[in-house]
Amino acid sequence: MEVIQSIADLRSRIREYRRKNDGSVGFVPTMGYLHEGHASLLRKARSQSGLVVLSIFVNPLQFGPGEDFERYPRNTERDLEVAEAAGADLVFMPSVSEMYPTPTRTTVAVSGLTSRLCGASRPGHFDGVATVVSKLFHIVQPDQAFFGLKDAQQVAVIQQMVQDLNLPVDIVPCPTLREQDGLAMSSRNVYLSDEERKQALVLSQALDKAKEFVQSRPNFNAAELESLVRNHIATAPLAVIDYAEVLAFPTLEPFENSTHIDSIILALAVKFGKTRLIDNVIIQLRK
Repeated sequence: MEVIQSIADLRSRIREYRRKNDGSVGFVPTMGYLHEGHASLLRKARSQSGLVVLSIFVNPLQFGPGEDFERYPRNTERDLEVAEAAGADLVFMPSVSEMYPTPTRTTVAVSGLTSRLCGASRPGHFDGVATVVSKLFHIVQPDQAFFGLKDAQQVAVIQQMVQDLNLPVDIVPCPTLREQDGLAMSSRNVYLSDEERKQALVLSQALDKAKEFVQSRPNFNAAELESLVRNHIATAPLAVIDYAEVLAFPTLEPFENSTHIDSIILALAVKFGKTRLIDNVIIQLRK
C-alpha cells in the first residue's frame, strides 16, 4: 500500500497503473477515522477493481459555522492499518492547502435533493460535499466509486451530480453496517457518553418499527409513519430530534400516501448531547 499526499503524484501513479493494466480503478472517498463500515466499502471495491484508491480528507467546505471540523476525530495510524487490511492500494491524504491552494470560486450545487433533511438543517453542507467529490473524481478518474447508504441523501446527491454532469464513473451504493446492538457505525459514535450511546439505540429501533408498520399497512401515509417514529425516539430522554422524515426515494420528494411510490426512505437526524447522529432505512414498496 502506498500513501500519497500530492495530486500530481496520485495522478501519475494511476496513469502508470492504467498503462500497464486493463483492470478498473475503484475509489472510496472518506474523511478518515475509519471503522468497519469504511472497511466494507474497501472490500467491495477490492472485489470489483484492479486498483483500489482510498482518500482520507476532512473537507472544510462541508462544515458550517459552529460545526465540528476542528474536533472531527482523526487517527492516521489506525486509518492506514484498516486501509491496508481491507485491501487499499493507494491512500490519498492531501492537506487542505493541496486541495484548496487558493480561495474556492467554483463550487458544485445540486438543487432540489439538497433542500431537505441534512440539507435543510446544514445549509451549504451538500455544496461542500458535491464540490469535493467532483474534485476527487476529476483527480482520481475512477471507474467506480463506493459510498455507504448510511448517508443515503449524500448517495442520491452524488448520483444526481454524476448523471447531470455526465461524469464517467459508476456509483456503487453499499449497505449500512451496524454494531451488534443495531447502532449504525459512524466516526461520530466516539463522542457519545455511555448513557448517550445506550439511548441512541432508539434510532435503529424506530427504523425497525417503521419497517414492521409498512409491512402491515401497505396503504400507509407519510404523516402516520413519521408520528410513529418520532414517538418512539421521544422515549429516550436525551434525544433531540433534528428531523424524522419519510420521503420518496431517490427523488427525496414529499408524498402523502404510498399508492404510487416505488421506494421510500425514512431518514433520521437526532442529537444526543453534542453529537448529531444520522440513520435511515430505504424500503421498497413495489418492484
